[in-house]
Amino acid sequence: MSKAEMKPDIEILFASADIAKRNEELAEEIAATMGSDILVIAVLKGSFVFAADLIRALHHAGVNPQIDFMALSSYGDKTVSSGSVVITRDIVDTVKGRKVLLIDDILESGRTMAFATAELLGRGAATVKTCLMLDKKGKRVSDFEADFVGFDCPDLFVVGYGLDYAHYYRELPYIGYIVKH
Repeated sequence: MSKAEMKPDIEILFASADIAKRNEELAEEIAATMGSDILVIAVLKGSFVFAADLIRALHHAGVNPQIDFMALSSYGDKTVSSGSVVITRDIVDTVKGRKVLLIDDILESGRTMAFATAELLGRGAATVKTCLMLDKKGKRVSDFEADFVGFDCPDLFVVGYGLDYAHYYRELPYIGYIVKH
């Protein structure tokens, strides 16, 4: 049986309607804080669904963002973080003098967001604010805190809405957790 055929039991943690409502609220908070001219940088791969929905919500909140992408890794080919973050795909746009909104799917250790924020500020960004769909406060190893958070997340293995398990389940329209048997 292939991995695709071995589907784990998944319980819904945050339903699609709740996520959509929270995205609208986040967009209003971001617009009020950052204004209408921002550069959005989405961290791949996990944030792509969240970023797409949030960018559309930002439009409705009066924001006219430019959009770019970067990929970061602290795992390499391992299953445990090395604690060292590297850029595996860099942005194309310049950040010098810009207000940047950095979007990612989940804040756990804080290392990745701390690294990316410092990197962008080092490149001359006027400000860097961070927006995370989920915040697992119990996993933090750095003192990094996000500026905008969709939901606080319990210490569960979450999937859906861009989050994956072995590269599967990113397409789910909700955020769920894998039930252990």
